[in-house]
Parts: sequence; C-alpha cells; structure tokens
Amino acid sequence: MFIKNDEYVSLDKNIVLITSVFRRITFPESQKGIFLMLGAAFFFSLTSAISKHIGKEFHIVQLVFFRNIVGVVFILSSIRKRPLEQKGGGKLGLLIFRGVVGTLSLYLLFYAIQTLGLGRASTYQYTYPIFLALFSWLLIGETLNQKEWAAIFIGFAGILLVFRPDLSISWSDNALGLGNAVLTAVSYLSIRQLGWVYDSRAIILSFMLSGIVMPILSMLVGTYYPVEGLDFLIGTFRWPDNILQWLAFLALGLTALIGQKMLTQSFTYDKAGRVAVVGYSNILFSTLIGFLMGEAFPSVSILAGMLLIIVGGVLVSLAKGKTEPKRIPESEL
Repeated sequence: MFIKNDEYVSLDKNIVLITSVFRRITFPESQKGIFLMLGAAFFFSLTSAISKHIGKEFHIVQLVFFRNIVGVVFILSSIRKRPLEQKGGGKLGLLIFRGVVGTLSLYLLFYAIQTLGLGRASTYQYTYPIFLALFSWLLIGETLNQKEWAAIFIGFAGILLVFRPDLSISWSDNALGLGNAVLTAVSYLSIRQLGWVYDSRAIILSFMLSGIVMPILSMLVGTYYPVEGLDFLIGTFRWPDNILQWLAFLALGLTALIGQKMLTQSFTYDKAGRVAVVGYSNILFSTLIGFLMGEAFPSVSILAGMLLIIVGGVLVSLAKGKTEPKRIPESEL
C-alpha cells in the first residue's frame, strides 16, 4: 500500500488541525500547556494500545520499523520547508549513539507492552526521570538536593513493589521492561549535549533513521540466522494481509506523531517541570485502556508501587523545573 505525496500533505494538515485545537481554547497559557500534555499522554497511550493489538500478529521490530517510517516522512517534509539550523555540529558519534539507544529503548517498550501489559509497561517507562536524575549525578556531576535524593529513593521503592514477578511474568521480562526506562534516561542525557550543537529535527531524524535501519538488520538476522532467547531484539518481517492491518500501522505512526507535537507545544506554555508532571497521566490512560482490552487490573501492591513511582517522578520533575530553563524536550517521536 502506497500513499501519494498529496495525501501526505493532507495528513500533515489534519495533524496540525488536531494539535492546534487545544491552543485555541480560551484558557490561561499555563492551562493550555496542561491540556496539551494531557492530549499528548492520551495519544501516546493509544500508540501503546495499537502496538499491543497488532503486536499479536507482527514482531515488535516490525512495529518499530513502521512507526518510524510514518514519522520520518513528516520530519523530512518539515526540513524541506525549513532547512536545518546550523549550530556547529561536530558530535556525529554522539548523534548516532542517541539514535541507537533510543531505538533499543523503543524495542524494549514494545516488548514490555506485549509481555507485561500496558499499565505495568507504562509505569516502568515513566521511571526514566528518576534514572535521569541519578545518571546526571553519576555521569556528568550534577548536584542533587535533598528533595531529589528523596524522590529517587521513593521512586526505587515503587519499582520494588511493581517489580514483583509472579507465575506468569518472569524476572527477565520485568528487567527488560525497566531497561526501557534506563535506556531512555541515557538517551535523554545525550540529547542535553546534542541540543547545543544540532537542530532538534536533526536529533529526532537520527532516532527515526536508526529506527528504520536497525529493525531491517534485526529482521534480516531473524530471517537467516534466528537466535532463540532474543525475541526483544531479533524478529522477522511479514507483509500485512489486509487494509485494516495497513491502517493499524499508519495509526501507530500517526498517534505517536500527534502525541509528540502536543508534547512539544505544551512546553511552550509553562515551566518544564510543572507540565511534565501531567505526563504521568499516561500511566492512568494506559492502565484503563489495558483493562478495556482484557488485561487484569493491577493488584493493590502494584497500584501502591505505581503511586510511589509517580510521586518520585513528580518530585524530580518539579525540582528540575525550578532549576532548569524552560525548553522544548527532544523526546521520542
């Protein structure tokens, strides 16, 4: 199935229309940021739900491939309309590293959604601010205050409650789910450095191109040299059988793109820390959608762990929001 250029233009206009709706609502500027972030969280949870649905028939590396194919079309269209800003560059290795790590984190996210369910996978994903604060202290020497240290310990207490393998979920699956957050934190650390020397679209494009090349390599290896025990990394490709499956892959990319646009716009209205807190609504959306899709509702201990993780992440976000200048985050597209 192929989409013509004029249809891409139409899709782009529809995305702009959707994401601009919240901007036209007559609320104070800070509330616009909150509603845009709520919209972003909802669309990201839809992306996860779609990946869970089509992941029953297609391997996760194929989901990563199609998700980025859709997104890269719009990024290239944006670059065509407005060339990349020249900021100096000189960190090609770090740019490639960011793309590879970001793609691996997406592998683990989609794998966690299939094995752990939407609610738990989303909860693990949103532990990344806790790891980001910790890695910032360990790797680049950032100073953490008492509130940030308390937030880290609260977050890890929550992780221990959620990380409770039972008869149906193995330790390795939980570890891989948490690995998504670790890789996301590492990816965001590299973005902090890259943002000074590259246009934001170049950083996103490096992630998307990596998210196309790496799945191709994974599927080639999976086809000719299958390796057992690496389902999260090695897979095979098969063509969608019908129009509904093609539409599902298109929706996978578009919901992620709409969510990213809303996320980016939300940070233009308020402090980064305060708006980022609203992003934790993704855990609620994902848990509810997962329940509607037939997943078991989380136990009391897991809900308590989710709450502690949210509290820890919120405390870190608010602390960073007070000390860092407002900026547009270069998060996953």
